Amino acid sequence: MSDAPAIDPTEPPAPTDPAAPGRSPGIARIVSASLIGTTIEWYDFFLYGSAAALVFNTLFFPTADPLVGTLIAFITYAIGFAARPIGGVVFGHFGDKIGRKKLLVISLLMMGGATFAMGLLPTYDSIGIGAPILLTVLRLVQGFALGGEWGGAVLIVSEHGGDKQRGFWASWPQAGAPGGNLLATGVLALLAAVQSEEDFTAWGWRIPFLLSGVLVLLGLWIRVSVSESPVFLAAQAKTQAEAARGIKQKPPVVEVFRRSWREVLTAIGTRFGENISYYVLTAFLLVYVTNHLDLPKSTALNAVLIASAVHFITIPLWGALSDRIGRRPVTLIGSVGMALWAFAFFALLDSKSFAVITLAVTVGLLLHGAMYGPQAAFISEMFDTKVRYSGASMGSQLASIVAGALAPIIAVELLKEYDSATPVAVYLCLAAVVTTVTVALARETLGRDLTVSMAADPTDRPQRETPAPAGSDRV
Repeated sequence: MSDAPAIDPTEPPAPTDPAAPGRSPGIARIVSASLIGTTIEWYDFFLYGSAAALVFNTLFFPTADPLVGTLIAFITYAIGFAARPIGGVVFGHFGDKIGRKKLLVISLLMMGGATFAMGLLPTYDSIGIGAPILLTVLRLVQGFALGGEWGGAVLIVSEHGGDKQRGFWASWPQAGAPGGNLLATGVLALLAAVQSEEDFTAWGWRIPFLLSGVLVLLGLWIRVSVSESPVFLAAQAKTQAEAARGIKQKPPVVEVFRRSWREVLTAIGTRFGENISYYVLTAFLLVYVTNHLDLPKSTALNAVLIASAVHFITIPLWGALSDRIGRRPVTLIGSVGMALWAFAFFALLDSKSFAVITLAVTVGLLLHGAMYGPQAAFISEMFDTKVRYSGASMGSQLASIVAGALAPIIAVELLKEYDSATPVAVYLCLAAVVTTVTVALARETLGRDLTVSMAADPTDRPQRETPAPAGSDRV
């Protein structure tokens, strides 16, 4: 909040007011910068997951059993998730202190640099154990960078986007996840189509990683042109004024755990089923279709490619729907639907029909989008501006450790142990139930004015007790 005179709550300020909750006049540019940046970063992150399922098991973790090699490759995949909460804390702290924009530029450079370096790595046959060690270190850098990316990207849009359409605008950075997966899978599918298996394994797999360098330059050029969040600038001015009066400021991470730990837990639960379902539907799918069903890599890659295109288009539609009926109802459509679809999903995969497999993945990602689309606005609206970057990042990235990081490992281990997809379907169903229960117990955040701080007393939060109706600017 700024120190400007109070604004009549019955008369929302004009959108041109930098502290106004109305839509920023530069929102399209802000959304474009966030979307392109998140697409590039998710491209880098998902590229590793796809490569882990397709080639890393033989190039960096050679074993007699291909499934064991894949399992080890997915463990290094999970290590990237372990670094994400650390990145969330570090980026969140400085993002709440010095701004969202600067940290978004840094995260993009770190992610792109690590991915480009992966494309230059020697394999196990060349340098032995040093190859998987170097790969793991670069994976940690990827995870650290992505841990700071998500919070900054969704917040800079949420804080520009206004109260009435925040779900729609903030869902666009969310679309960067399927956008990145679409790009990564598309490049791999193209290479698989034009190269022999031997050429792809020998050198073709490096091309998508090296391409990241070009994409990062594009994303960097766009991101440096955007303006800082007006909501953050107003809060920063107030913090500086308080500091000048001798009021001590606690680190954002301390404030989050002192006042907003319930919101952090809610964010974790909200992301739990969404996170697990996404990595089962995309990363584990590649293993199941190629290793268990013994189908060509192109079958799985093309199915994910088509489904990701639908996913990319529909995520903003789910976000827009959450602006009309609320964040919770839309999220529950996705989580309840996913709990039911988990069993049909694997039954359809077992048909070995490309069309049916594509249908299974597409419906699954549509349901995932219902959870994922409103999520950026939902989690952003849980926290005050002074701690929003820290709180949103910690909640989302802690979920990534207990959910997304372990999902492919648990799924592969269940498949290896039982030689059946039924235990994986049960696992996916239970994950969706966790999110369903969490969101059902959470409070609606639709309509919250992000310039208004919550009450100091955590038991006195009127703007959460009485959610605003759809389309209202008031809490």
